[in-house]
Amino acid sequence: MHGERTEALRRDAIGLREVLFQSVTAMAPAAAVAASIPSGAAFAGGSLPLAVLIALVACLFTASCVAELARELPAAGSVATYAARGLHPAVGFLVGWGYVFVEALVPPLLLLQLGFTAAGTLHEEWASCPADLWWPWSLAGAAVIAVAGYLGVRASARFGTVLGVFEILVFLVFAVLLIGKAGSANTLSVFGTSHTADGYAGFSGVFAGSVYTVLAFSGFEAAAPLAEETRDPRRTMHRAVLGAALGIGLFYVITTYAMTVYYGPDRFTKFGASGEASWDGVARASFGLFWVLVFLAVINSTIANANACANVSTRTAFALARIRVLPGLLATLHPRHRSPVAGITVQTVVAVGAVLGFGFAYDPVTAFLLLATVIVTVVVGVYIVVNLACAGYFLRAGRALLKPVRHLLFPVLGIVAFVPALLTAAGLPVFDFVTPLKAPVSYAGPIVGVWMAAGVVVLLLLIRRHPERITETARVHLDQYAPEGHRQDGTVSG
Repeated sequence: MHGERTEALRRDAIGLREVLFQSVTAMAPAAAVAASIPSGAAFAGGSLPLAVLIALVACLFTASCVAELARELPAAGSVATYAARGLHPAVGFLVGWGYVFVEALVPPLLLLQLGFTAAGTLHEEWASCPADLWWPWSLAGAAVIAVAGYLGVRASARFGTVLGVFEILVFLVFAVLLIGKAGSANTLSVFGTSHTADGYAGFSGVFAGSVYTVLAFSGFEAAAPLAEETRDPRRTMHRAVLGAALGIGLFYVITTYAMTVYYGPDRFTKFGASGEASWDGVARASFGLFWVLVFLAVINSTIANANACANVSTRTAFALARIRVLPGLLATLHPRHRSPVAGITVQTVVAVGAVLGFGFAYDPVTAFLLLATVIVTVVVGVYIVVNLACAGYFLRAGRALLKPVRHLLFPVLGIVAFVPALLTAAGLPVFDFVTPLKAPVSYAGPIVGVWMAAGVVVLLLLIRRHPERITETARVHLDQYAPEGHRQDGTVSG
């Protein structure tokens, strides 16, 4: 194995391009443009491009914090390691416990979307295809992701790169066509507050729309768990996280602007994720068979997102199993591909079980909404903790590393941006635009509560019996990448 330790992930397997698209595909740009961002139109109306731009700026504060920590602490544990070093190892364990849980649920979430999108579209075109025959598509997607993960990070990341390029190109071409056909209707007024929905005049509508749009940015941190398999990880992780957040944010702004000016800012309040007033509907009505490419891009986006998040969950689980705070079996690597095969197996079983269990217990769309609420609630909570960890880490690091704007002001602004998103995702009616959740989607809160309570029990048992394992959550295993003059604890020597 060329001197490589048997317990190590494959070193220097991928570079900036692959890890950049790891974050890009985890954000599911095509699916977000077609299905997630339009939810903000009910509030922002034709001012949705402004809401997206505000959400981009807000998310860049947290992306900057993640990027700064990823440069200092290149570890497969990513957010768990950041919280452990910036706040406390116990907090790091709980962050890792929650993060592994929800990232393992992202693949089934996307496989459900793959299933009902494929089945529904085929039924619309050919009535003989049953609309409820969604599950074979979901299972086929699960098989593709499992094989890509088994073949190792190089195969999986390059697969994600190809998928990511395709979905972005399709929607950018569509955006150019929309802007061209809009002609004289192109206007910068959509970046003002004059087109908001009735009852949400001015910045209140823009703010409400931006809160819903913020949720489309989740996933920008997904490059970080691949740090131990990446060339020059400190520099590469920093560029990938910030590059994905900024690049896809601008992609969201351009595509949203294009559809808004084409469809009409003053009637954009009725725009949504399905029907005639949607990306698919507009493509069908005005651009002939181009809708096929839009459909394929959305399908592509679900697979790419599921693939990226399977990488996240298995690498984070590997990092926690390596220090024995999760079962050691999850640290098992394939002798040739260096992929965490046990974690991939567990991930596949969880994905198939959740897809079939929730999909048949309710229906695939309801199951999708339930899992989405669980995932977003925890991920946004993790972002808030990571902002705090950024401030804590650099305050401890001393003046040599501390940059007040980047390490203190940006974390505060990041928290301010994500607290409303957290309340909205959880369905807590603190704002008048928040819709209280109904069963079974309202079960998301108790599900998260039970899982995190179990994590607290495990944490207390480990503190009592194996406290050194909790301390290990703060360890960065890539000692050889530490820059000259930096100790392992992040302080500056000499």
